[in-house]
Amino acid sequence: MPIEILMPALSPTMTEGKLAKWLKKEGDNVKSGDIIAEIETDKATMEFEAVDEGRIGKILVPEGTEGVAVNKPIAILLEEGEDAAAAKAMPAKAAPAAPATAPVAASAAALVAAAPKVAPTAAVADRVLASPLAKRLAANAGIDLSNLRGSGPHGRIVASDVEAAMAKGGGRGSAMATGASAEQVKALYQGIDFEEVPLAGMRATLARRLVQAKQTIPHFYLTADVTMDALLKVREEANAG
Repeated sequence: MPIEILMPALSPTMTEGKLAKWLKKEGDNVKSGDIIAEIETDKATMEFEAVDEGRIGKILVPEGTEGVAVNKPIAILLEEGEDAAAAKAMPAKAAPAAPATAPVAASAAALVAAAPKVAPTAAVADRVLASPLAKRLAANAGIDLSNLRGSGPHGRIVASDVEAAMAKGGGRGSAMATGASAEQVKALYQGIDFEEVPLAGMRATLARRLVQAKQTIPHFYLTADVTMDALLKVREEANAG
């Protein structure tokens, strides 16, 4: 029976990769341990070894394809005595069934959505009810609490309400998180000759991590004034001697 060659997970964090190059073509015989392809992960380009013996019956994913998910079939390996027709006759894999807990989760979400919201009392209508953590998060994100509807007791705004508003694009953080699109950047260079170089997987990961670090880790900048007169005098004396 034909064997599916699957996209391997070549690192613990790999979820997809680029099939950089096929080292075997359709019709080639392979043995266990043969290098059949080069896979580009988010960290490096690595060789992919064959596990089974046979003949490459069909290549499903051409070389140069990016974003190939782990465990996706990339080729068909034929065993001894099988021909290319066997690869074409392989049944397509059925889509994975939805987990059995999905209806339960959906029902719970529907019950929560249908629950009546408790409106704030008139005694506190002139001020915003919010937890200290919610106030701090809103201040850091630049979110106006008066525009939010609290989900806590008596309409109190809690941290999850502020986080939901931030996820929807509210506050100062959203402006920093959203950069110019590729089309907007290209529009800046209209009429100018330029070469567009695809971003390699490792470079894309570095860029993503740097942006994440800049946006989520506090940065402190220190400036110091130093009097260098005495040091410069010693340097002049040393050069003169």
